[in-house]
Amino acid sequence: MDDLKLEVCGGCNAKIPAGSLDQILKSIPNFKRKDILVGYDSKDDSAVINVDDKTGIITSLDFFPPMVSDPYIFGQIAAANALSDIYAMGADPICALNIVAFPENGSIKILEEILRGGADKVIEARASLVGGHSIHDPKVKYGLTVIGNTDLNKIWQNNTPRVKDKLILTKPLGVTLVVNSHSVDIATDDEYENAVSSMTKLNKDSKDILSKYDVSSATDVTGFGLLGHLLEMLGEKYTAILNSEKIPILPGAKNAASEFVFTKGGQRNRKFAEKKVEFQVDDFALEEVLYDPQTSGGLLVSVNRNDAEDALKELRENGVCASIIGEVYDKFEKSVFIV
Repeated sequence: MDDLKLEVCGGCNAKIPAGSLDQILKSIPNFKRKDILVGYDSKDDSAVINVDDKTGIITSLDFFPPMVSDPYIFGQIAAANALSDIYAMGADPICALNIVAFPENGSIKILEEILRGGADKVIEARASLVGGHSIHDPKVKYGLTVIGNTDLNKIWQNNTPRVKDKLILTKPLGVTLVVNSHSVDIATDDEYENAVSSMTKLNKDSKDILSKYDVSSATDVTGFGLLGHLLEMLGEKYTAILNSEKIPILPGAKNAASEFVFTKGGQRNRKFAEKKVEFQVDDFALEEVLYDPQTSGGLLVSVNRNDAEDALKELRENGVCASIIGEVYDKFEKSVFIV
């Protein structure tokens, strides 16, 4: 199906910068219902609705333009990315709606492949696809709005870590660097396939395993990169010290950075976050990886230090490429130190 190819132009690299969004949202009026427990004011991954003081309905939406040329793989990645917002809240997806923008003169076979890829991931998540909405647009875009549920006492939020917690990351970093460098023949086919495999992998197993342990805070690592999402978790109360040698990185990602295959999203993330971050290691390629926008990235969780090693062992035994990458402290001068 060589004729069924997409124009590559996005993924989570297409996100509007965090600083710009903050300014926009502050100016938008909102009515806060009492049954809305979590909204966009906390920058969380999903909204939480109180149903009966016991059960929470979790809802989120995510879509973007293609970051790979294969339409079926694009559909898988976009769906996995959207489903991840539900897993990042410690919840289980129930159903999903397709969101599609597609050229009026585009190949219907390409659209079918995108939707088939998305549907396969929704099925893998044990959720139901219940409809959607499509419009004509010159640029292809695809994603899902997802609804899930969980016990209100078990919700994970992205800004509630504890001092002495360990930080666990469940997927390697560098997907945008690898995918972009593959397009200019720097990354190898194997390195590209590793990146694709990471993006199409659901965070379901990670969520199911981590739910057994004392997790205080969680998010998924997407367009704002590891450092952007970590800064959201830490807020103004905490500092994280990361061990540079423990951070999982995709093969080829640092080489891409060394070859100056930069992304606009990565540079936006650097501009937004760099004043709050201090690298105590001299490794420019590592810096680029930590600012690199991730598409369908892993979960970043803050877990009780007494549970961390057991959680890590179980994750790895179940095929999750996880690592303990750092620890949470009371606030220092900077929010993040990489040592």
